Parts: sequence; C-alpha cells; structure tokens
Amino acid sequence: MPVAASAIYFLNLRGDVLINRLYRDDVGGNMVDAFRMHIMQTKELGTCPVRQIGGCSFLYMRISNVYIVIVVSSNANVSCAFKFVVEAVALFKSYFGGTFDEDAIRNNFVLIYELLDEIMDFGYPQNLSPEILKLYITQEGVRSPFSSKPSDKPVPNATLQVTGAVGWRREGLVYKKNEVFLDIVESVNLLMSSKGSVLRCDVTGKILMKCFLSGMPDLKLGLNDKIGLEKEAQLKSRPSKSGKTIELDDVTFHQCVNLTRFNSEKTVSFVPPDGEFELMKYRITEGVNLPFRVLPTIKELGRTRMEINVKVKSVFGAKMFALGVVVKVPVPKQTAKTSFQTTSGKAKYNASIDSLVWKIRKFPGQTEATMSAEVELISTMGEKKLANRPPIQMEFQVPMFTASGLRVRFLKVWEKSGYNTVEWVRYITRAGSYEIRC
Repeated sequence: MPVAASAIYFLNLRGDVLINRLYRDDVGGNMVDAFRMHIMQTKELGTCPVRQIGGCSFLYMRISNVYIVIVVSSNANVSCAFKFVVEAVALFKSYFGGTFDEDAIRNNFVLIYELLDEIMDFGYPQNLSPEILKLYITQEGVRSPFSSKPSDKPVPNATLQVTGAVGWRREGLVYKKNEVFLDIVESVNLLMSSKGSVLRCDVTGKILMKCFLSGMPDLKLGLNDKIGLEKEAQLKSRPSKSGKTIELDDVTFHQCVNLTRFNSEKTVSFVPPDGEFELMKYRITEGVNLPFRVLPTIKELGRTRMEINVKVKSVFGAKMFALGVVVKVPVPKQTAKTSFQTTSGKAKYNASIDSLVWKIRKFPGQTEATMSAEVELISTMGEKKLANRPPIQMEFQVPMFTASGLRVRFLKVWEKSGYNTVEWVRYITRAGSYEIRC
C-alpha cells in the first residue's frame, strides 16, 4: 500500500511548527501536539522512527536541525514514506543551493508550499524529480551565501517532460563528444573465524553511469549474469560461451530501465538521464572472490607481553594492485609500549582506537606481507584475559577487480542520428565490513 499520508509537518528542535500541510481530513490539526508531548518531551526520538499514538502513526526523520513528520491514519508503507522524505529533501536542496535547515525553510516557505502541493496529491507521492519540477516551478529559492552557483536553466518544454514516456531526460541535448562512463563499484563484507573458515561473506555492488550523449539514445547493457545469459541462449537457440556466470540477488534498477523488457528478455535496456546516476544495485552471496587472506597469530607471554604476527596475502591477479590497504589489529587498553617489524608499509600504535594500525600504500597482487609486533602491557591486578578479542579489520581499494566476478559483456548505444560513442568501463572493489577473528 502507498504512503497515504494525512499530514506532513516540519518542526525545529524545540518542536515549533515551521511548515505543515494537511492532505486529508481524517486527522485533527492538533496531531503535532501529540507528537511533541508523547515523543519529543519524553526524549524517545532516537529509539524508533515509527510511533503509534491513538489511531495514528507518526513517521519521522531528522535532517540537519529539522524534524520531518508524516502522520498516517491507516496501514501505510513505511519504507515508501521514508523514501519520499529523502527524495523530497534532495528536491528542496536543489532549489535552495544545496542546504536544508531551519533557516532555509523560513526563507522559502512559499516555494515549499508550492512544491508540497506538486509532490504529493491527497497523501500519495507524485513526481519528485528536480529536473522535471524545475521546468514548471521556475521560482528560485533563497540560497545560502555558501551554496554552490546555480546551474543554467534547462530548455522549457514542460508539457513533453510531464506527459511524455521519458520524464527523466529532456530533448535537445547536444554534445561535441558523445561519451558514456560506467563504473562497477563493489563492497566486500567478510567475517572469518580465527581458524580461517568463512562465517559470513557477501558483496554489495552498484553500477554508476555518467552519460554525455546527444539526442534521445537507447542503451543496452549486457552482463555475465546467469539468468541473462540463459535467456540469451534460448533466444539464439544455442548454448552460451561467455565463461563464468554469476547469480545476482536483490537487484534494484533506476526508473529509466525498461522493466517489461527485462522481465521478458533479461536485458537491461534504458534511455539514460543526462549526467550522473545510479543504474542498478545488486548483492552476491555465492562464489565470492576474496581479494585478501589474513592469517593472524597472537601469543600472550605472561601478563605483560604479547607477540602479534599478521600475514596478509593478496589473492587477485599479479598485474593488479590494491591501494590504501589498512590493517587494524586490536590490542588491550593497558598497552604501554610497542615495537614493529614489517616487510612492507608502516605500522604504529593508535591509542585512541586501541589498535595497531598497519598501512600499505600499494599492495601488488599474488604477493604477501607480514607484520610482527611486540606489545608491552601495564600490569593491573583486576585485569582479566579476554576470551574473545575484537576482530581484525581491513580497509582497501582494488581497481579493475570485482569480488563478485561481474563483467560487462557489451554496452550498445542506438540513436537515430547514428553518431559514434566512446564507452569507458571501470571496476573497483572496496572493503565493506572486512573482519577476521583472532
């Protein structure tokens, strides 16, 4: 079920109403008093963003020094409500020069009322695209003196943009050089036991695009995902020979993707927005290629000394390299003195996070590096040995490597004028929650 919001309130940190808009008559005008009395004054704002008081639900979010509260009297989709708030704030920022706070609301209340009437109708969310709304709500907001320079106004063709099938892209775009930049960015999440077995592992990824294309192009993206290759083999009536295939989980697309064509042909076809946007997000849980293996050995020599040895192996290709590799090894709070020996990079003790921090600026593939450390502790009578130490954490960035094995097979661009395009594809893998128990 959609949001079906009865009212929306903008409050400051004291609970004063800055702006409110009633969309339905099923709630009273004193609902904000209930929010102040039962939630703000009881200091329960940080416990749960959804609260029920009487027959109404309050869905609230804090942005800067402003609380945005949506009041619903029926069973509504909470995720849709918060998605609406996030996109509405992005819309306001685009009008206010990148800022959204109490001062911006007070200086632009007329514009905000006009926008609230456009982005929600009878409590149901409508179009929140800044590119579209700026075509027929041309009033400029009062900008902060520190905000960015306002961009040039787009070509005024509001009728086509509002009623046409492609609402996220305006016509008449012309570029001297037609280029497409595609980035596959992945984050590896790992939890490994002290014995080297993988307890939890997955990859979350997103495909980012930056398009500088003239006219109204139609793009088709081919990946080495299992379902897409199987469907392509069925259409061509012959087996696929595209090498390794992967299974994508929890895939979400930008609104520009033709979902009907994806469901029938399993191809990602779309008319792209102009500039930068996120084409899709996905998750991988099977067949993850771990970029690093970490082998820690920690020995306690009595009550006041420890020996720590950490070996890190890079598993990716020999022609690749990782950048900004950081290994954080937790040590006890009563650490007094440390000494290090490393085969690569530099290590030091960081007392603020109670960890040995080992940094390697550039880590080639198919190599290994070791760090040996001696830690002297302050002897305390009441200190007990910890049965479970905090895990070792890693940070890294590996260009031109994907832990999921995802690859772009092709990126085709069709446009009626038949111009030539230049496509740039880049891969990068980063550490998400990369932890090794010790």
